[in-house]
Amino acid sequence: MHMHCVQANAIGGFASPIPKSSLSLSPTTMAMPSPNSLRVAAAQMTSVSDLAANFATCSGLVKEAASAGAKLLCFPEAFSYVGTKDGDSLSVAQPLDGPIMNQYCSLARESSIWLSLGGFQEKGSDPQHLCNTHVIVDETGKIRSSYRKIHLFDVDVPGGRVYKESSFTEPGKDIVAVNSPIGRLGLSVCYDLRFPEMYQLLRFQHEAQILVVPSAFTKVTGAAHWEILLRARAIETQCYVIAAAQTGKHGDKRESYGDTLIIDPWGTIVGRLPDRLSTGIVVADIDLSLVDSVREKMPIAKQRMPIDFWKAASL
Repeated sequence: MHMHCVQANAIGGFASPIPKSSLSLSPTTMAMPSPNSLRVAAAQMTSVSDLAANFATCSGLVKEAASAGAKLLCFPEAFSYVGTKDGDSLSVAQPLDGPIMNQYCSLARESSIWLSLGGFQEKGSDPQHLCNTHVIVDETGKIRSSYRKIHLFDVDVPGGRVYKESSFTEPGKDIVAVNSPIGRLGLSVCYDLRFPEMYQLLRFQHEAQILVVPSAFTKVTGAAHWEILLRARAIETQCYVIAAAQTGKHGDKRESYGDTLIIDPWGTIVGRLPDRLSTGIVVADIDLSLVDSVREKMPIAKQRMPIDFWKAASL
């Protein structure tokens, strides 16, 4: 089954002023969607150190997603700003009721679409730190929920550079899930993906049906682990996974892997941009009856052992 792709223009981006933007409909969306399904979209982009250019790109992608019939559009981590060096983002950090987030809330309201704005630079508790915050905005432009990234990217990437997100970011403390028109969303950001216990809690304690993983994976770690980690999280939680990705070169020092994906609760990829480096959106239909079916036939929620069992078993 081939991937259907419609080319369109979106203003902004990094490589050229008007890069080609891909609207990709997955094979499953080409068939008639089930009456229970709702359409979602996930964006791929190359954010830069220019707030206005990134907003113009996002604005075009919101219009594409709305015209494709999506009820929710998920943006990648650092959608509004990627600095040229670590810590640059402190200079643009704002509270969630500040002018930058207000602009994005207006986008949601104007197109009457829910937005997942993952990895926003929220002002921290002191001038030296920000929070890496995943914000959910409803179709009226109201912030419904926010999650502050718990696991910070302090890593020496093999063959790459050393990252130390904790030098300018304070970690979150709370796990967050929120109801939306397409189902119950479990919120996370990028490096959280490597910590499966968090997703177990989102599924089994917070009853998430869709895991949202906005990211800016490095080129090296993305090539090695991106797809397999996302599919594993979908399979082990029996949830849909929506993973919007930064892609390409953000400047001299930073390059992201891309490969925006939408995955069903059986671990099947149902949405993928045909070009890993393009700016655009991928669209797929979420069918919560599939979530129910997978969970009924393989009832891991009933079969999993409580934490007390494992404490006793490891004595």
